[in-house]
Amino acid sequence: MKASVRSSWSNAVLVCAKCSKKLEGGFGPRGKTPLAKALRKHLGLKKGRKGAAGIVEVKCLGVCPRGAVTVVNGSASREWLLVPEGADLDVVAGELGLLPDRHPDECRDLVPNCASA
Repeated sequence: MKASVRSSWSNAVLVCAKCSKKLEGGFGPRGKTPLAKALRKHLGLKKGRKGAAGIVEVKCLGVCPRGAVTVVNGSASREWLLVPEGADLDVVAGELGLLPDRHPDECRDLVPNCASA
């Protein structure tokens, strides 16, 4: 058995699959793409461990907000985000620390309805 596997990820983001399913997508140009897939495509991330960051759908995080998706940034796991349906993906990526030129606090000021749990 191999002791470890290397990854190119600088960050890992957990997205609640149950919240995404309840919204029937809710993101992307037509509003029908799940948040994890839309965010991965928007940032141009590769799938799997070869991507610059990992965006992983997990079964259920247990928060279950109405009209939003629960998201956890692996590097700042004490604060969970509730991302409203149709939110701007640049702002979401910035708040999760996935954009190199933006600090998460700057993005929080731009979108007041993007609440933290």
